Amino acid sequence: MTIPFQCTCGQLRGEIDPRAVYVRAVCYCLDCQAYAHVLGREDVLDGQGGSDIIAMQPGGLRFTAGTDRLACLSLSPKGPLRWHSACCNMPIANTARTPALPYAGVLVACLATSAQALDAAFGPARTALNTDSAAGRVAATPVRTAAGIARIILGVVRAKLGRTRESPFFESRRSQPRVLTLQERAAATPPRRG
Repeated sequence: MTIPFQCTCGQLRGEIDPRAVYVRAVCYCLDCQAYAHVLGREDVLDGQGGSDIIAMQPGGLRFTAGTDRLACLSLSPKGPLRWHSACCNMPIANTARTPALPYAGVLVACLATSAQALDAAFGPARTALNTDSAAGRVAATPVRTAAGIARIILGVVRAKLGRTRESPFFESRRSQPRVLTLQERAAATPPRRG
């Protein structure tokens, strides 16, 4: 069974294999919030500024249509790559700058299935990351966060040892990522809380 994903207008589509998922978490970091703001897609954030993310092996993701619509940006010259659709600016995933690190954080907002099907496939998001950057009060989950990070590390190590380096993001990449200027980054980053 695969879970479909697509951009808002449906030009960029694909599917993910739930067996390639490391963990599901909600990230409240300022970078994830800035990413949504730069794209004008604050609708992918929850009420506290969190991004519901499926951390997974990129080889478990496959594009089925519209790879010519895949675009990439980075919030800084050395930061992660943030992939989105060029047609409607839908955030798709975050990856390392190289396919040598088998990690992709796929945004749940682009998954084209019901909340019940997502919970059945991945479980609900019980891990909250970077809660100090949330727009409101969010309970920290230190034990679940540690367990989630351990699962990601274990998954990455297994993928590297298995020589699994497939990444549809890099296969589809046609140009260098757009790197935000310091002014663009400052304008997109919400103010620190607390």
